[in-house]
Amino acid sequence: MAIIDWVFLGLYFALLIVIGVQTIRRIETPEDFAVAGNRIIWPVFFGSLAASFLGGGSSLGNAGETFKDGYVYMFAFFAFAIQTVLVGYFVAPRLKRYANAQTVGDIMENHYGSTARLLTGILSVAVCAGILGAQALAVGTIFNTILGVSTTVGILIGMSIVVLYSTFGGVWAVIQTDMLQFVFLGVFLPVTLLIGLFKVGGPAELMASVPQAHLSFMGTWTLGLFVSVFLAFLLGETLVPPYTQRAFSTPDPTSARKGYVMSGIFAFFFFFVSASIGLVGLALYPNIAPDQAVPTVVKNVVPIGLVGLVVAALLAVVMSTASSYLNSIAVVFVKDIYQPFINPNLSASRKVWLERGLSLVVGGAAILFAVSVPSIVDALLYSYALWAPTIIIPLILAVMWGFRSKPAALSAIVAGGGVAAVWTWVLNEPFGITGLVAGLVVNVVAFAVVYKVVGGERRSVPVAVSEGK
Repeated sequence: MAIIDWVFLGLYFALLIVIGVQTIRRIETPEDFAVAGNRIIWPVFFGSLAASFLGGGSSLGNAGETFKDGYVYMFAFFAFAIQTVLVGYFVAPRLKRYANAQTVGDIMENHYGSTARLLTGILSVAVCAGILGAQALAVGTIFNTILGVSTTVGILIGMSIVVLYSTFGGVWAVIQTDMLQFVFLGVFLPVTLLIGLFKVGGPAELMASVPQAHLSFMGTWTLGLFVSVFLAFLLGETLVPPYTQRAFSTPDPTSARKGYVMSGIFAFFFFFVSASIGLVGLALYPNIAPDQAVPTVVKNVVPIGLVGLVVAALLAVVMSTASSYLNSIAVVFVKDIYQPFINPNLSASRKVWLERGLSLVVGGAAILFAVSVPSIVDALLYSYALWAPTIIIPLILAVMWGFRSKPAALSAIVAGGGVAAVWTWVLNEPFGITGLVAGLVVNVVAFAVVYKVVGGERRSVPVAVSEGK
């Protein structure tokens, strides 16, 4: 990159750190660190949520898989946008009925008891750590391909900045940096696509330059593969802790609904942009590794003076997601595991400092995970297999219809998670069915059977969540 590009990139990093440092003055209570004092209006919620879930998987991962398999991957990935719109319209407003809630564990304990909170906390930490690792790997890929820095060094640099501002400012810093990063990704990635299309010769030339199967709905995929991947993205990140935490941070149900739905609609546009950049990369540089499609296009096509801003936009996409998951891991561990089961008398001030300390530790663990997985998408799918087959069905049944049955929920979590693990890592996904799908089916059946046999109740209006937990 030219000197001017390095200057722009350096200013971007400096601005992130300044936001984190100045935000520390706003963190007076655990609620400020976890849910920004429940004061996030819907336009800010929209930008923050979009920046949080539009990470390495939806940018580098989506482009890389489209580079390899075509638009079929993008169509499967649209499941995430569909899920976000549906959750926004039907579920997100109902989350605001849980007074004082900050985590998914708060809801699960409200309906299914303290053991459900503990299991939810453990699974939440594991899922968030895996997705955080995927973002760390994406940061390293950007640094390696565009800046010529080794992937490991790039991970260390990028994640150190994320850990710094997340640790200082909690979710206040995360949301403020999200808004800056949302502007960067919303402007400069579409600009990159337009420049890439011009370099190829226009849309018609692009379509002529790639295999025709890459432009079809199913490509070379089988129906079973498409359904499996579609379901993974439909349910794999549904109501994961960072997104639920964002909904809790809004002041009312209307803000939760509007922010969620708008971010889901924006996701369709963003997924198309990143996937199309993947096809541009295939047309211009067919011999590169798939995950390097976006960084390679940026490095070789974007003009001097704009490269630094586009690199900042790419890093913004990834770092915004990383900071959200990092913050959630700290909040979930303290609120769902440490305080209820290890130290119930934890003071508010010590709670905030413990969450900050955990942000540092977890950031280091994410770096180790990032250098051990084969690809960004693999890291995401490993994580999804922990969430959808365990938590999502009992959670939605609780929020939408007020189900309350400890035996049913615990049976579903254990059975679904156990089957998903055995199906994936012992049986190696027989019949081409993913562990997520197998575990999800068992989760539903286990909940239904135990609820029918043992019984339970349905109460749509939740009891208040204790502020002491």
